[in-house]
Amino acid sequence: MAKSLMVQGTGSWVGKSVIVAALCRILRQDGWSVAPFKSQNMALNSFVTRDGKEMGRAQVVQAEAAGLEPDVDMNPILIKPEADAKAQVVVMGKPYKTLAAGDYYRHTPELLAVAKESLARLRARYDIVLIEGAGSPAEVNLHAHEIVNMRIAKLAQAPVLLVGDIDKGGVFASLVGTLALLDDDERELVKGFIINKFRGDIALLRPGLEFLEKRTGRPVLGVVPYYHGIVIAEEDSVRQSQVGARFTVPLPLDVCTVPLLDIAVIHLPRISNSTDFEPLQQEPGVSVRYVPMYGELGHPDLIILPGSKSTIADLERLRERGLAEAIVRRAAEGTPVIGVCGGFQMLGKEIRDPEGVESGAGSVPGLGLLEVTTVFEEEKATCQVKARVAGDSGLLAGCGGQEVVGYEIHMGRSNGAEARPAFHVVERPDGLTDYPDGATDASSKVVGTYLHGLFDNTAFRQQLLGNLRRRKGLGPDATSVALGDVVADVPVRQGRGCAPGPTSPSAPTSRVPSKEEHYDALADLVRGSLDMERVYRIIGVKR
Repeated sequence: MAKSLMVQGTGSWVGKSVIVAALCRILRQDGWSVAPFKSQNMALNSFVTRDGKEMGRAQVVQAEAAGLEPDVDMNPILIKPEADAKAQVVVMGKPYKTLAAGDYYRHTPELLAVAKESLARLRARYDIVLIEGAGSPAEVNLHAHEIVNMRIAKLAQAPVLLVGDIDKGGVFASLVGTLALLDDDERELVKGFIINKFRGDIALLRPGLEFLEKRTGRPVLGVVPYYHGIVIAEEDSVRQSQVGARFTVPLPLDVCTVPLLDIAVIHLPRISNSTDFEPLQQEPGVSVRYVPMYGELGHPDLIILPGSKSTIADLERLRERGLAEAIVRRAAEGTPVIGVCGGFQMLGKEIRDPEGVESGAGSVPGLGLLEVTTVFEEEKATCQVKARVAGDSGLLAGCGGQEVVGYEIHMGRSNGAEARPAFHVVERPDGLTDYPDGATDASSKVVGTYLHGLFDNTAFRQQLLGNLRRRKGLGPDATSVALGDVVADVPVRQGRGCAPGPTSPSAPTSRVPSKEEHYDALADLVRGSLDMERVYRIIGVKR
């Protein structure tokens, strides 16, 4: 049976998922077959496996780092929060129940049995299983019912590495306090600490590290720097600290530039699969900003309505905050709009929920930008697909017939006799097929689709961005302009020695690194930061 190692944290967002992904890649590089595992994940970013099952994105990222096809055994329980303090519980990739928070814990004994079986299957197939915890193991109010932290560590008899985030502050108190609140048998499983997201001079940190080791009797296995330029998909939706911020690929500091394209993603209260837009954030010359409910839309080059776990509730919030009216107004002025999944449903004429699948509203009007009506159904569509672009004008100019891959996760169906399909789905894992997906308006400046992962398709993404640049009278490959050229409603990013003056848009200065290169860069960083010899001894295998 496989050896195991568990990574737990002092809280959420301390970097557990990324550390596990890095260790997956390191162990793979060193010749081990390694698989990730997280018994229970609460997230709105999810993925559909080849066999049509839904799982959390974090374990998909870790599987990719390990060189594996994502498998629902890696995340057997997925909790997707909905409106009204409820959540849809997905078990082994399929909807199980929609439960209120207090009701969930009545089901944990049977869910623990499911997780135990998944872990056993992974341990029978791989050399090492890397287990991720959730939140903190020291949540004493949840201790009796939790099935994702120390209960899993004891089940697997897995040594535990405890991760703390020094960038938040209070890392030593967090690590010591977490250890102190554990039961004696749980405390014995903690074999070392990892301090994550460090900035500054390591020499100034050493007295704290010495104190921590002396106080707890456990080693600090390494200090991982706060990194920039390595892109690893987030476990959950956009963090609150990122809402309103802009994401732009850095350009040389001796160039005084503005990004050419301003893309506004509407940050819905229950935004799902926000990882759909990370490929756009990595394109040179593209600024992606997440517009909050209370924010100003401005005059972007593209508006994106993302997916939502509660489409009707989020659409009502858009109306309450005035963003719905602003989106319709910008579309009438010619600003392109893309809706993905729930965002696509919002762009239609009406959303109906006769069975109360999502809400008790019955039906609500959509934004009216697409000639489709959505009807929610009990059955959830989850499937990987291959499709071809149906349109060849507007946003889709030059894309006609192009092949894209993605996946569907949705509860409703959208139809309209007058709607023009945006894509034709031509293949599913069970064979060839042919059915329309999404819709466009007459000009193809408004596009809706159910395809998650659409922007991961490089040729499609770059053609679409080229079309946006052409609308502004720019070259299709332009990435930046000098300070004197006012071409975008985005803030100027000034570098050293900036001298305003008009120049021609520059060509791309570098290619976008591949996902594999990002995983390798993360592995190099973490390998260089940790005492890997000691980590191997903790796991119980030779390097």
